[in-house]
Amino acid sequence: MLKIALLGAGRIGQVHARSIAVHPDSHLAAVADVVADAARKLAAAYGAEARSVDDILADPAIDAVLIATSTDTHADLMERATIAGKAVLCEKPVDLSLERAQACQASVNRTGRTVMIGFNRRFDPNFAALKSALDAGEIGKAELLTITSFDPAPPPLSYIKVSGGLYRDMMIHDFDTACWLMGGAPTRIFATGASLVDPQIGAAGDVDTAVATLFWEDGRIAVIKNSRRAGYGYDQRIELLGSGGLLSAQNVLENTVERISEAGTHAAKPVYFFLERYQRAYEAEWSAFVDAVKAGSRAPVTLADGVLALACAEAAGHSANSGEAAAITPDLSSMFKISPWN
Repeated sequence: MLKIALLGAGRIGQVHARSIAVHPDSHLAAVADVVADAARKLAAAYGAEARSVDDILADPAIDAVLIATSTDTHADLMERATIAGKAVLCEKPVDLSLERAQACQASVNRTGRTVMIGFNRRFDPNFAALKSALDAGEIGKAELLTITSFDPAPPPLSYIKVSGGLYRDMMIHDFDTACWLMGGAPTRIFATGASLVDPQIGAAGDVDTAVATLFWEDGRIAVIKNSRRAGYGYDQRIELLGSGGLLSAQNVLENTVERISEAGTHAAKPVYFFLERYQRAYEAEWSAFVDAVKAGSRAPVTLADGVLALACAEAAGHSANSGEAAAITPDLSSMFKISPWN
């Protein structure tokens, strides 16, 4: 059984603690957090020990760490953990800086340790089934992808100010999904955004409503739509048109009851919160990580995938600010560079 340390006892850390605890091949042994009381409370709930990060990384009995701390600590902690011989599952994004993320990738690669980035949407049962159908050739070649991702309400302004912006914080999930479904990196991105939900978000330098169009070298296209406000619930859908048909994954609803009468048709709303929507995905994500660590194999979502999604986010930001498309080009070391599209 793998002995796991959880770094970060906040909301997402609590979700991960449950996934670790319910898996038959992992044991939550330690929790660390900058807020000592939070670490102690979460550790006590699962029979773990509250410890410092330094203590955890120095302990040879800890097999792996799950990093659910603030984004500005991700790269440093991944580097330290892998140098200490630990496998790592780290929440997205790798960093707010593409350059720093690339440096982290180079450092981590030298250790040879299993590292996985937490793009949990790949493990959603519906999205995973859509991917399997695509890979099986059920709709031929993918041609036009549409991803809808609307939150029911924006996060607190204090979070917005340190999040890195909608493209790095929210749309980065959709960039990863698009690259995963399309099988690689786009060559250019055009993005536009506005502050329509809350003027304070705009005053903080961010947008709350955005659209990005991604283009692949062979002509395939993806359109991503994001909004911080959909009062009816957590709206998460994928539609993929191929040369031989269409695949779609629809919302998870509060229930499956549908009422039909002379007045019309009524169905339940989408579930409201992301934890309700993706609980099964988080559990499947953790299971995939445990399998990779036990087998000593490549993680199903690599650090390179995390760097690519961040490159897409950075390109989208450049495009939105300039009003022009931004190119994404890999350099000789399989990193990514952002430049204006000519």
